Amino acid sequence: MAEDSDDKTEEPTDRRLAKAAEEGNIATSMDTIHGVMLLGVLAVIALMVPGMMRDVTLLLRPFLAMPHAMPVETSGAMLSGLLGEIALILLMPLALFMVLGVVGNLIQHAPTWSPKKITPHFNKINPLTGVKRLFSIRSTLEMVKGILKLIVVGTTIVWVVWPDHAILEVLPAMALLVSLEWLHDIIIILLIGVIVAVTFIGAADLFYQKIRHKKDLRMTKSEVKDEYKNVEGDPQVKQRIKNIRRERARARMMQAVPTASVVVTNPTHYAVALLYKMENMEAPRVVAKGIDSLAMKIREVAKEHDVLVVENPPLARALYAVVELDEEIPPDHYKAVAEVIGYVMRLKGKLPPRIHP
Repeated sequence: MAEDSDDKTEEPTDRRLAKAAEEGNIATSMDTIHGVMLLGVLAVIALMVPGMMRDVTLLLRPFLAMPHAMPVETSGAMLSGLLGEIALILLMPLALFMVLGVVGNLIQHAPTWSPKKITPHFNKINPLTGVKRLFSIRSTLEMVKGILKLIVVGTTIVWVVWPDHAILEVLPAMALLVSLEWLHDIIIILLIGVIVAVTFIGAADLFYQKIRHKKDLRMTKSEVKDEYKNVEGDPQVKQRIKNIRRERARARMMQAVPTASVVVTNPTHYAVALLYKMENMEAPRVVAKGIDSLAMKIREVAKEHDVLVVENPPLARALYAVVELDEEIPPDHYKAVAEVIGYVMRLKGKLPPRIHP
């Protein structure tokens, strides 16, 4: 039975978010991008337009002042050159807008490359799919957002322009340069007001887009478990592998018990098998250790192979706690272990019996 979208109660995992980013599915606010680009428009109008208009005027002056003096046979080439020079003048602001469009994305998220995002999807031009999108809840919300943005921006424009609305009535009677200068100033003030409004709108929209993006990527409990299995591995399989490794390590350890010099016991709960060879070892080494049932098994194997079992509860517990398999005993335990090893060697005749005074 398929899981309903209402079952997607889990927050998206890092892997889910990373995969969405690879596919170009990132929370992006177009209003934020528009706000950044409006800053570019303001910079162009405030700083670049006067100089651009002066350059364009100089280019057009010969055509406007003496159009009758232009040779007809070269007019096409002259017009092409004029358009080329005007294009060069407009190139800088156009490049600025392109850069600001990229900046508007970068301030929202890290740069990503997603070929899948630019791959054509023919289902998007399916009329039925388009109709469904048109009447979806998301489209309705976007329409409401658009209306609210128009109201906010429109109110801002009226609030900025209204104090000078009387000038609009006499604007046609003004000298051209005076009217252009006034329009230039009012447009800058208007842009500043619109940018402030769009900045708040963009911040709110970006916050909304991030929340909606995470909500869209929510997962069901089953999806989270499946992803964990894919990334970390099936817990049951991992436990099985862990058990197999533990059994193999135990088997190797039990094979080492017959080679031990002595087994120190608790006597029932702990067992530690020690190996020591005087000719090539600086200190005894632990070759097997265990507690409870494993300790009993170590004692049984030791007795089967005539390895001496010595009861020393404090030493057995201490060695089990501080010494790992195939490690030499620490210097703190040299004296106690030396007494045990010496006892074993004297029993086997490798050392002369201790002479008591």
